[in-house]
Amino acid sequence: MNTYHTSVLLKETIEQLQIKTGKRYIDGTIGGGGHTFEILKRGGRVLGLDVDQDALEFVQEKFKVQSTKFKIGENLILVKGNFSDIDTIAKEKGFATVAGVLLDLGVSSHHFDVPERGFSFQNNGPLDMRMDKDLQVNAGDLVNVLTKSELTELFTKLGEERFTRSIVAHIVEARKIKRIETTTELSEIVRKAVPFSKKGINPATQIFQALRIAVNDELNNLIEALPRVISLLESKGRVAIISFHSLEDRIVKRSFLEFEEKGLGTIITKKPIVPTDEEIERNNRSRSSKLRVFEKV
Repeated sequence: MNTYHTSVLLKETIEQLQIKTGKRYIDGTIGGGGHTFEILKRGGRVLGLDVDQDALEFVQEKFKVQSTKFKIGENLILVKGNFSDIDTIAKEKGFATVAGVLLDLGVSSHHFDVPERGFSFQNNGPLDMRMDKDLQVNAGDLVNVLTKSELTELFTKLGEERFTRSIVAHIVEARKIKRIETTTELSEIVRKAVPFSKKGINPATQIFQALRIAVNDELNNLIEALPRVISLLESKGRVAIISFHSLEDRIVKRSFLEFEEKGLGTIITKKPIVPTDEEIERNNRSRSSKLRVFEKV
């Protein structure tokens, strides 16, 4: 792997975190290490978490090749873990109080680009979608095992899909004939179930999103993590969260409002920061990203 993930809103996020030399920071979704590298360049120490072992191995190799200044184990500590356990991991690793926390909630480019991971309908691969390969249940299990009503609820709530009933009916009929095993098979079933689609938007987009969120329990993990993140911040410490769809953004926005109402701190971004036209042109996957920042009192 030459690249793992292109960090979005990189300049804006680093500016908002206000990195200070010698201070401790947590990157709860280290991905390809783009944000972490910038924090280290500015003198910060980083605890980097990721549920994906591929990401941790990539970052470890990247820092060996690109930098002799930032040493893993000193300036950077890498841990395989979910940010929903961020407080426990932080305390175990000597990061009980930190100046900043970053959560980039986007799926890594690696996940979309490697067919074997099963995240993309553009590449034929197994219906997997597990960010953590140690998880027992994958997307194929959900598609083939959940009842009609369970699939309907999943696609409606997590995919906000308007043609859910038609899609579920087609899935149920298809799996009677044979198990749905690949991304291409599912994408084709969805395409047949949807009467039309907007130009440039694959009708399977929201279905794949819903399955990915469910497999990785993304929304519950975020809900659990946010108050734990606040508890780790020192006075004037900041949390920066990059989201990519409305469900995540609503959770972040609502949680920040609740924290502010409780007197825990201040919302720095009254409106979310979004990518520039230039960034979107360079990296189309950044187009839906939103950055929200909260500062502890």
